[in-house]
Amino acid sequence: MFTLPFHPPCPKEKTERRDFLKKAGLGALALTFPFPDVPSSLAGVSMGIVVHSYAARWHSDTPSNKYPGFENALSLIAHCKEIGAGGVQTMVNGWSSDFAKQVRDAREKAGLYLEGSIGLPKEKNELAKFESEVLAAKEAGASVLRTACLSGRRYVNFNTLTEYKEFRKKAIESIELAEPIVGKHKMKLAVENHKDWASKELRHVIHKIGSAWVGVTLDFGNNVSFMETPKDVIETLAPMAFSTHVKDMGVKDYEDGFLLSEVPLGEGIVDLKWAVELCKEHNPQINFSLEMITRDPLEIPCMKDSYWATFDHLSGLDVYRMERLMEENQFKGDLPQVKGMSKEEQLAFEEKNVLACLEYSRSSLGLG
Repeated sequence: MFTLPFHPPCPKEKTERRDFLKKAGLGALALTFPFPDVPSSLAGVSMGIVVHSYAARWHSDTPSNKYPGFENALSLIAHCKEIGAGGVQTMVNGWSSDFAKQVRDAREKAGLYLEGSIGLPKEKNELAKFESEVLAAKEAGASVLRTACLSGRRYVNFNTLTEYKEFRKKAIESIELAEPIVGKHKMKLAVENHKDWASKELRHVIHKIGSAWVGVTLDFGNNVSFMETPKDVIETLAPMAFSTHVKDMGVKDYEDGFLLSEVPLGEGIVDLKWAVELCKEHNPQINFSLEMITRDPLEIPCMKDSYWATFDHLSGLDVYRMERLMEENQFKGDLPQVKGMSKEEQLAFEEKNVLACLEYSRSSLGLG
């Protein structure tokens, strides 16, 4: 097992980092989060599916009789109904009012919940487009609008802490632009921890916004890539979670750090039963949506100095806990990968993983 340094290894920032960790060690802010009183008759339904669980099949042009591509939300809804999922979380982009009504009719007929996935406005001139997508999602019956501030990965996109701070400033401005619109239309906007925010950073941002209509999409596994344990992340963000990305994570050592993969539920390092119960405790209306992305393992190069360039959120105890968790839970066998598979094999593997996760959610998590 690799041994990480006590602090991220950027020599010129050691003094600043030490000061930060000393202050952070005094304790996190005691925060409460106000959930809007929006009743949901669908609370406690079976686990739903995030569109990214079908990354290979979504808009696939691979000719396949058994795994035809999903053209849009309508075909995704039909398939999720067929396999016994409780709902879908899918992208709302360019939906016309007429298409939103078609989605609403299909959703109601299938008896599924719907959560939208939406981009944030970066400038004021994008507000009209953003509002039109909010209204389309509402017309379709969406209960929550998931969003993400970064499409890539923090340790890849940014080379310096200054670059990251500029991103953070603009991201907060985008959320602030969006808030009056979601508030006006009484739609819940949920910001995902999407390999951009450390959990405590995101908690701080949400409380800085200070709106009952802006919360979190709690991804159970993304922040493992930030050397944060799933337990710490879930405890930090569950009190403000409007929606979820349920996943389990497998880890294995490699030369520059560790490999990270979504794995079928129950096979990784996430305490899923505890996580589900904690989320329910904080928000009884919350839906649980599977994000099982079938792909090659991600390389998390935490042994390289460049990885730490934008991070300043870990103490020595944090590093120790994460190192111990990974040492005790190395994935047995090979992590899932699609390299070398034909398109048809990838589609079959993807479906197998989704179905295995749904079965686990029914048998072990009490969902469905």
